[in-house]
Amino acid sequence: MNDQEKQRAVEILNKIMELELAGVVRYTHYSLMIYGYNRIPIVSWLKGNADESLAHAHKAGELVTLLGGHPSLKIGPLLETAKHDIGDILRESMEHEKTAIAAYFELLKASEGISVLLEEYARDMIVGEELHLDEVNKMLRKPGDVEPFNL
Repeated sequence: MNDQEKQRAVEILNKIMELELAGVVRYTHYSLMIYGYNRIPIVSWLKGNADESLAHAHKAGELVTLLGGHPSLKIGPLLETAKHDIGDILRESMEHEKTAIAAYFELLKASEGISVLLEEYARDMIVGEELHLDEVNKMLRKPGDVEPFNL
């Protein structure tokens, strides 16, 4: 991997780190805004997502330092829509996850044929994020709906 390829990978990994840290803040906020009969399991699920986002940010940061880069201190975009219906929260979550997946695909494309480590990392993260998106998609469906929810 030449210096230019390393620099590009570090840029993308820092973007991933920033997005995942935004996920920590976002999911923590969401967990505080859930009300109603199903509050307890949804809050637990959201807290789990915040923990997972922190682990993902840490992993991306470790790869930044492995490549000799400096991990970002920034946090990705945080938009407060003031919509706190569970459906709204899930749709916002879905949009956030799609942005994260796009960053992992960007890393995969930049590392293909250059670094097996980064390729496998990106592929593994894409699989996890796609499964997470499917989970959110299923949560947005009405009971008995078979067709995927489309944003």
